Amino acid sequence: MIDITLENFESDLLAASQQVPILLDIWAPWCGPCKQLGPVLEGLEAEYQGRFTLAKLNADEQQEIAGQLSEMFGVRSIPFCVMFVGGQPVDGFVGALPAEQIRGFLAKHVPTEGEVAAEAEVAQAEALAEEGQTGGAVDLLLDALEKDPNNDEARFDLIALMLAEGSDNALQHAQLVAEPLRPRATGLLVEARPAAFVRVLDAVVGVRANGRPLSTLQEAIAANKRDFAARLELASLHLALGRQTEAMDELLEIIMRDKAWNDEAARKLYVAILETMTKPQPKPAAPAPGKAGGPGAHPGAHPSAAPDGKPKLEIAGKVEVAGADPVIDAYRRKLSMALF
Repeated sequence: MIDITLENFESDLLAASQQVPILLDIWAPWCGPCKQLGPVLEGLEAEYQGRFTLAKLNADEQQEIAGQLSEMFGVRSIPFCVMFVGGQPVDGFVGALPAEQIRGFLAKHVPTEGEVAAEAEVAQAEALAEEGQTGGAVDLLLDALEKDPNNDEARFDLIALMLAEGSDNALQHAQLVAEPLRPRATGLLVEARPAAFVRVLDAVVGVRANGRPLSTLQEAIAANKRDFAARLELASLHLALGRQTEAMDELLEIIMRDKAWNDEAARKLYVAILETMTKPQPKPAAPAPGKAGGPGAHPGAHPSAAPDGKPKLEIAGKVEVAGADPVIDAYRRKLSMALF
């Protein structure tokens, strides 16, 4: 449990909630229901064993923060609890609720034990994969999916590793792993990342099952530069061999000559390859302890200055964006130039 003030609001609440959900309890010494709620919240924090953090804010001493949050949620009474996730206030409740009702509230925002364990295993698996220890990575990812079948990154990483292996057995396994993604890859509400992995996997499986030899495809394209079916097949063959940039080069040739060919099949596969190559944004590193302006302070861990020079509290945190991959950036620019 931590006490929140203007000095540590950004570092200990906004930035820290990028790592773990934080429930902010807004209370006051004179408030009877607050005294009832406090021990219940403290007991739940202990029960959840680090899956969320309890923070406290004295409304009398920190009127600016309490006032802005109250205005944001349209609340005029305390105790008032606000859930912060990913640097943002996302939900709240008012009053001294019983523990069971608060558990229901927490269930919407706090990961389960299985989800926490699965996330840790995915991080370990990605580190092993970077070191070339794919067998250990696959084992961890399979275990992560068993603990949390909804962990998308475990599923994506498994498909990527199996595509890289390329054996018939690996591709069959990848198709099984991808099956829960298919409903999210079609229809009106298509999700970009699931759809990308499904499209790339289908392209590789299709060319492995029915594709022509490399030499045959090259001869067909040499005879007819507009043999788009051969170019698409060649792009899929490059994908099956782990050559993503060569695949996109072939797809780009189709796009530059006929953007709409075969219901934009070349553009869709090109975009899917870029999506599968793009790493998800990592969570920011947890801030080092320290007050604003002091040693170990989180950058910008203080109220920002308004145009009139007075401090201005920013309730929502700023999410840092990781640097982009130059190869991915270059191929995004190539696609943009070909399309526009």
